[in-house]
Amino acid sequence: MRSLILLAPLAAAAFLAAPALADNRASIPGERELACLAEAIYFEARGTGAEGEAAVAHVIVNRSNNPKFPDTVCGVVTQGCQFSYRCDGRSDALTDARSRARAYRAAETVLAGGADPTGGALFFHSARAKPGWFAKRKRTGTIGGNVFYR
Repeated sequence: MRSLILLAPLAAAAFLAAPALADNRASIPGERELACLAEAIYFEARGTGAEGEAAVAHVIVNRSNNPKFPDTVCGVVTQGCQFSYRCDGRSDALTDARSRARAYRAAETVLAGGADPTGGALFFHSARAKPGWFAKRKRTGTIGGNVFYR
């Protein structure tokens, strides 16, 4: 019982420090990265199919492994306005249960070491958007309606 009392403040701190994440699993320290990744997939890749969701997830994981970005998935997801949903003023609640479940499945697969369809991409944008500064980067492909770059 004593260990539960000691751990409760740590779990509460992890939950409070997390972004508006998908569900109460974010309060468990080992689940925080999964919740951050699922949240980003939900908002950045919903409707792009399984491969599109995996591709966006891999960009986030690739960034977390690159010294130019924060070294955790949550650090990448919450870094400034790197992902538009973080700064659009709308709720970050994952309200659609099916999309939330798909996002969690994709996040679990990617974090378990699933194949990276992006070829190591660090950036992406909608295929409908003009590439802008991305045009200076090496394009690695188009997946699920997004264009990926290293």
